[in-house]
Formats: sequence, structure tokens, C-alpha cells
Amino acid sequence: MPRNLSGVVAILPKVVSGCTLAGGAVNNSSHNVYLIGPMGSGKTTIGQRLAKKLSLEFLDNDHQLQEQTGASVNLIFDLEGEEGFRKRETAMLKKLVARKNVVVATGGGTVLAPENRMLLSRTGTVVYLRTSVTQQIKRLSRDKTRPLLQSGDRKEKLFRLAKERNPLYEDLAHITFQSRSRGLDSATEALYQKIMAYWSNQTDSDHEKIER
Repeated sequence: MPRNLSGVVAILPKVVSGCTLAGGAVNNSSHNVYLIGPMGSGKTTIGQRLAKKLSLEFLDNDHQLQEQTGASVNLIFDLEGEEGFRKRETAMLKKLVARKNVVVATGGGTVLAPENRMLLSRTGTVVYLRTSVTQQIKRLSRDKTRPLLQSGDRKEKLFRLAKERNPLYEDLAHITFQSRSRGLDSATEALYQKIMAYWSNQTDSDHEKIER
């Protein structure tokens, strides 16, 4: 049974002022961009470059959580299990979506919680970086930081996660962008153009999805 993190890391706040969770007004951060997608899809690497092009601040939800708690994602999983980590993930997400003019890279499992999906869809533009399991395996071959891939058959686990999560990514995204094998600069530029086109065409009632 996972141990408690009390005495190891700080307890994260459960409520963040300025972000309504159910009904009523929500934080109007229309120029926030939220990157969703599986591990290894490029949310951090592309997100950092995208933020510079958009003149926005880049934030990584996992990195912010580690900075806040002083513990790695792996350690939080070890001490509190996935359920404990997900609670902390949501608490941090509430803080990030309450900010304005940010690009946020979310964790691969962030979309599992209905509350998280609501937070993202109501406060910014959600971009799904779509990739294949084959590309994930290639990109994550030497990565030892993913707690869900620490044991067992990586390929089997990635296919299982894709089956569970890909429909959620698809349903939540305003823009779906194929994160295929191409240079980071060209990928960032292509995504930047898609986002600018989406923003220029968007009205209060226009939430059509864009795919590439």
C-alpha cells in the first residue's frame, strides 16, 4: 500500500481562486493553450518552442507539481499510488488554468478525470498531439522516468493506454495535430499556423475542431 507523503512534500491546495469548477462563470483565458496527448508525443519539446512563437509562458504540469512538492512523479507514484498522484495533478492543473497567456503541457493521463477535461475545455484552446505507439516506443526507449512503464511489456502497455485514452484526447481537442517524425522547428511552425487560424476564425459560438 502506498505510503503517505506527509513530512516529505507539501500538501497542495484543493481549490484555486478564480477557477469555477461547476456551473457559472469560468476563467476567461481564451489565449491559453493546453497540449494533451500520450507520453512521448512532444508536448514539452514542442510546447516550449510554441510558447516562444506565441509570446506566451510555457508551463509543464508534471514539472510544476515536482517543483511544488519537491518529489518526482515516480516518487509520488511510489508513496501515494496513481490515485494520490492524480489528486495532486488535478490540484496543480487548477492553479495553471487560472493563469492567463500560458501554454501548458499536461500529463498523458490528465484527461482521465472528467474534472480535468472540464477545466481544460472551459479555459483555453486544447491541442491534441497525436502520435503512434511505434513512435512512442522509439522516443521513450531510454526514458526511465515514466512510472506506468517501469515494468512489464512497454509495447503492450502503450497499446492499452492508447485504446483507453485516445478517444478522450480526440473528443476533448479543439485542434488535432499529427505529431509525426519531422523536425521540431517545422512541427512547431505548422502547429503555430493551425492555432493562429483557429483563433482568427473563432467566435463565442464557433468551436469547430481542426485536424491536420
